[in-house]
Amino acid sequence: QFDASGGGLVQPGGSLRLSCEASNDVFSLSVINWYRQAPGKQRELVASIDTGGMINYILDSVKGRFTFSRDNTKKIGYLQMNNLKSEDTDEYYCNNNSNVNRGSWGQGTQVTVAS
Repeated sequence: QFDASGGGLVQPGGSLRLSCEASNDVFSLSVINWYRQAPGKQRELVASIDTGGMINYILDSVKGRFTFSRDNTKKIGYLQMNNLKSEDTDEYYCNNNSNVNRGSWGQGTQVTVAS
């Protein structure tokens, strides 16, 4: 399973870096998808990063503010969030396509942007 961490409370305009770690060896073989979800709302795809670190998809509202990277040898991915806005407040998750299709989700991390 894939677990996200690194969330917290940050002021508008601030930055956070989230991490995504896998508990098995499929990390390097997996497209990594970052999602976010607010209470009572549908989970939203933020970005999709292929095995080589190329971005397959990125949500328009985060373009120019969020960047993504991954280290396959360490089995960890990163979501660097800059110039955060209140509308970025959500629970953030990472996952691969296989787990998403099976409805299996790991730990998310809460990001709260507030002054």
